[in-house]
Amino acid sequence: MSNDDSLDTPDSMTIIAWSGDLDKLWPTFILASTGAASGMDVTVFFTFWGLFPLVKDDVRITGYDAMTKALAGMNAPGFKKAKLSKLNMGGSGAWMMRKVAEKNKLLPPEDLFAICQEMNVNLWPCQMTMDLLGIKPEQMVDGLGEPVGAATALQKMAKSDINLFI
Repeated sequence: MSNDDSLDTPDSMTIIAWSGDLDKLWPTFILASTGAASGMDVTVFFTFWGLFPLVKDDVRITGYDAMTKALAGMNAPGFKKAKLSKLNMGGSGAWMMRKVAEKNKLLPPEDLFAICQEMNVNLWPCQMTMDLLGIKPEQMVDGLGEPVGAATALQKMAKSDINLFI
């Protein structure tokens, strides 16, 4: 083992983003943008609740029936409405977390997402989850990859040096 091994950068990383919680969006996009800045091929596969931040801000409700529309109503679309997984306190926890982040010069998830887009991070929505929850491609933000299934995500993960589930 040479002394230079500590400087080796992995070639690729895949992140499974299953949560739309604010405190999980930050690490997803910090790690994705940092990996891309390090020259890694980075893929983020958005599934289940992780899809809702990718819905355009002006879309109020997604879904195809009463149950999927109710689920969409409980998961507000867009990054700016993301809740904390703990201590959300009716939205005041998320507001406080954003203020603390701003004070410490941490970009909000929506800005980190835009950076990921600029750095050519592969941003893959899960086709099965879109079908399950009735989310249409035209309801999603621009700049995403084509929706893919679990098999495609697993193929990417099999070739990745780093795999994360956030």
